[in-house]
Amino acid sequence: MTTVGEALVARLEAHGVDCVFGIPGVHTVELYRGLAASGIRHITPRHEQGAGFMADGYARVSGRPGVVFVITGPGLTNTLTPIGQARADSVPMLVISGVNRRQSLGRGMGHLHELPDQRAVAAAVALSSDRVERPGDLAPALDAAMTRTTAARPGPAHVEVPLDVAGLPGPDLPALPASPPPPAPDPAAIARAAERLAAARRPVILAGGGARGAALIRLAETLDAPVVQTVNARGLMHAHPLGVPASPSLNAVRALICDADLVLAIGTELGPTDYDMYDTGSMGDASPMIRIDICADQLARHDTALAICADAGAAVEALLDRLPPREAGDGAARADRARTAAWEEIGPAMRALTRAVEAMRDAVPGSIIVGDSTQPVYAGNLFFDHDRPGGWFNAATGFGALGYGIPAAIGAALAAPDTPVLCLTGDGGAQFTLPELMTAVDESLPITFIVWNNRGYGEIENAMDAAGVTVVGCNPSPPDFAHLAAACGLPFHRCSTDPGAIADTLRAARAQPGPSLLEINVANPKDTT
Repeated sequence: MTTVGEALVARLEAHGVDCVFGIPGVHTVELYRGLAASGIRHITPRHEQGAGFMADGYARVSGRPGVVFVITGPGLTNTLTPIGQARADSVPMLVISGVNRRQSLGRGMGHLHELPDQRAVAAAVALSSDRVERPGDLAPALDAAMTRTTAARPGPAHVEVPLDVAGLPGPDLPALPASPPPPAPDPAAIARAAERLAAARRPVILAGGGARGAALIRLAETLDAPVVQTVNARGLMHAHPLGVPASPSLNAVRALICDADLVLAIGTELGPTDYDMYDTGSMGDASPMIRIDICADQLARHDTALAICADAGAAVEALLDRLPPREAGDGAARADRARTAAWEEIGPAMRALTRAVEAMRDAVPGSIIVGDSTQPVYAGNLFFDHDRPGGWFNAATGFGALGYGIPAAIGAALAAPDTPVLCLTGDGGAQFTLPELMTAVDESLPITFIVWNNRGYGEIENAMDAAGVTVVGCNPSPPDFAHLAAACGLPFHRCSTDPGAIADTLRAARAQPGPSLLEINVANPKDTT
């Protein structure tokens, strides 16, 4: 007899799932019944938050939903922060949890791991939350959730399986439903957009994470248009003369945008963590823009001159079919002026931090750099040109969850086992998820965990100082990272903030197999220059 739990695993396999992240518990035992005999790899984190962040990193690199198994109650609530991060950054994730027996739900009888309404808790953060009330509900619930994670704007979905359902005889599983095609661009809208773009003399492109997979370089060259890349678009225009790998919150980049006679925004939500990170309330007016986005709801949030609801890749190809070639004009010069002014604007402290990140990139070319909220990541988000599309991502925008870097890097390494992965975290953020280092050890993953040790929450301390607030709570003592590495069985390296030292030490660390820990010791945390 096949159980519901076994059928669930089989359905996940049918959807192409090859990896799940989870911590078994008495409320999910039946969900694990068929796992060992399947082709799905199980990764055991040390905390459900780690499981969710691992699924996030896996999804960003693989392009497929990251799948999480968690127990009822605290397992689900521990995963809410990663669900929030995934929703903010449009990351496909499927969280499968147990839940108490159907007859007990909502009655407040004091059962183990009981929540008043677990589905309502999940639905408040995820895109959807569904329950398998009976065996026949399994395939429809899983299929709908998988579709929800990837259709239109991706994001997280939740499915719960009650204790008294998971062990029941499993249903016959129907054939997988056809995946819905992404919305195709409206030909009339494409024609209008192409006409306006062809007539523009100073166009600018704003590229977000949704522009990945689009022929962005060809479009930029056809239009002779500088391309401003948000954090999640870095790497799409590496070293290209039309690329502007700098935050649109910077005045220099805003000046470039304001000087344009037409702005084309592709796959970007125009959110303040990218476009108004200093909270000045002076984001530019979106109404003259042409916007391309796969999500109709997202397009409706801003008034624009022309909105095209479509997959970015298809829309860009449709535009290229209609755009006439043009002579190269001053696009590269405009991009160069914006880059130069932005580099000057960020100031000497941030420039020094960016040089440290550049040293990491150059020491390990083509790497995936997964970041937490830490000073060099903030600097890189302001100005940094990565050499790999999709290879620079972090939790310092959007939801902004601390503790993201270590587990997300583990997920990234599992999704791309032949690609070098660097995790860049601060000593403060690292302490949120330090136990996940042992997951990297268990799986022998070739990740270099880089800890920027300024002995506290340096960025928050600076913000409190700037606001005239007496600094309180910003100096948690870090562990001795050399001893910590030894306790975890990790090779340990240490260096200064000098870019040359960082590059040399990182190369030495990468010469060893498996995971390693590199501490960058900030000699004077108040001085990042």
